[in-house]
Amino acid sequence: MEPSAVTSTSASPAEARPIPTIDELQTLAKRIRSHVLGLSHQARTAHLGSSLSCVEMVVAAYWGTANPPSPNGDDAEQDCFLLSKGHAATTLYAALAMKGFFPENWLDSYAEPGSPLGEHPSPGTPGIVAATGSLGHGLPIAIGMALAARIQGRQNRIHVLMSDGECNEGSVWEGALFAPAQKLDRLTVMIDYNKWQATGRSDEVTSLSPLKEKWAAFGWRAVEVDGHNLAELVEWLNKAPDPDGRPTALIAHTLKGKGVSFMEDDNNWHYRIPTAAELERARAELQLS
Repeated sequence: MEPSAVTSTSASPAEARPIPTIDELQTLAKRIRSHVLGLSHQARTAHLGSSLSCVEMVVAAYWGTANPPSPNGDDAEQDCFLLSKGHAATTLYAALAMKGFFPENWLDSYAEPGSPLGEHPSPGTPGIVAATGSLGHGLPIAIGMALAARIQGRQNRIHVLMSDGECNEGSVWEGALFAPAQKLDRLTVMIDYNKWQATGRSDEVTSLSPLKEKWAAFGWRAVEVDGHNLAELVEWLNKAPDPDGRPTALIAHTLKGKGVSFMEDDNNWHYRIPTAAELERARAELQLS
């Protein structure tokens, strides 16, 4: 379902299209969370907490710009989104289904043998631009896409969503060096900074602080944002290109398990699967009408 449009932006490279209201975007976020919870229960797959922490960033990328990814859009004009943290595939699948890239009943087959929806994104699925899941690969791919767009004279923006744990990977920092040197000002990286990795706090596994200052030191327009504040995310996604020619890094502070009180900031939900009763309780908290 596409929500009705009531606001607009002038930052689009093409003719501006209306953007949903913040209330409508929040409703979309709740619907995606409901799907994510159901898929984890149904397919018995992990990574529920980190799938819930990045919902607003996916909503902002798919509904919050004037030319977001669309199954009927012009690839040369519409913005591109890449999910580097491929373990949050359920969030992406829910968004793609709601955008009409494939029928919503495909979600029923998620993670089953032969399903087009694997546990990690694959280019064989409509709307998926690259295989991701091996940590630290999404940013270099997005950089290549942004560079190709510039060479081809395209004006669209490239958005990539990473986990904070990916910042442990050397390939991320090689890309962080390269993108500012090439002045890839239409590239935005969103870092889902939920402060957790599979086995512990991010800063205890490999300290990331001060994360904003590290990206800024590499030449990025680095900004700290509330990763669950849709107005803030939409505003920054529409601020590209940067007038100083820099790529943008949004250090998005988030809560693992966001939206469900008994899952929030509880790393047990990195691997734990909700029971039927827990699924019902979690969905009740979303208060979807």
